Amino acid sequence: MDYFKVFKKYVSLLVDIMLGFLVLLILVVMAEAIYNIVMHMIPLHSMSSLSDLVEEVATLFILLEIILMLLRYVEEGHHIPVRYLILISITAILRELLLAHDSGLQAMFLALAILVLVLVLFILEKVKAFHMAPKKKSDKI
Repeated sequence: MDYFKVFKKYVSLLVDIMLGFLVLLILVVMAEAIYNIVMHMIPLHSMSSLSDLVEEVATLFILLEIILMLLRYVEEGHHIPVRYLILISITAILRELLLAHDSGLQAMFLALAILVLVLVLFILEKVKAFHMAPKKKSDKI
């Protein structure tokens, strides 16, 4: 009996269970954020409450991207696709860009960072880095 394979199986199961709890925790945080948006921010009274609303909605998108990444991680056999990490980064930078009202230079650097990440996505797509090699018939067992 190969003890390493048994150990690997149990560790994989433990990681899946912990990721399940993490997804549930993120869903609870998202539900709380939606409740806060509906109860406290929908009757907009000022521009600051509009800014808070944009911040909450952008945070929800980041949490949604994280859930999708975790689900994809489990589906693909404990491998995080680079595409999801880049998309989460773009969403986080976009959130910061929407909320950055301090200087034009900061906004330009954030926009440049988004442009670089989009170019990375484009280049990786062109070199087919996101596409997995087709499986052979003997691999489907």
